[in-house]
Amino acid sequence: MKIAMASDHGGFKLKEHIKTHLAGRGAEVLDLGTDSEESVDYPVFGKACGEAVASGKAERGIVCCGTGVGISIAANKIRGIRCALCANVFMAEMAKRHNDANIIALGGRVLDEETAVRIVDAWLDAEFEAGRHRRRVEMLDGL
Repeated sequence: MKIAMASDHGGFKLKEHIKTHLAGRGAEVLDLGTDSEESVDYPVFGKACGEAVASGKAERGIVCCGTGVGISIAANKIRGIRCALCANVFMAEMAKRHNDANIIALGGRVLDEETAVRIVDAWLDAEFEAGRHRRRVEMLDGL
C-alpha cells in the first residue's frame, strides 16, 4: 500500500514517527513534506496530500499539523477526499468503516506517538462496511 504523508511544522515530528512505523508495516510512504520544524503554511501540505490521494498517486493519506484541524480542512477542499480528524482509535476505525475516509488527520501537539500509531493502525486495519454507508459516502462525494 502506498500512503501519502504531509505535515506542517507542528506535525513534523509526529509525521516522521508515523512514517517509520508505516515502513515497519511494509507500506510505501510518499513524503510530501515538510522537512523540518521551520514554520510553513499547513494549507499547502494538506492540499498536496489531498491531490496525491485524489489522483491515485497514493491509496491513502495521513496529514499532521499542531491539532490536525487546519490541515484536515485543507485536505477536504480537494474533490474526492474524505479526511477525518482522529483523536482516538474508535474515531479512526469508524472513519474507515462508516465514512470510507481516505485520509486521516492527526495533531502533533495533542497526541502522543503511541496513541497516534494505534490510531493509524486501527484506520489501516478497518474495512469499509458499505451497505447503508455507501449511499452516504456517495452523497459526501457529490457535495
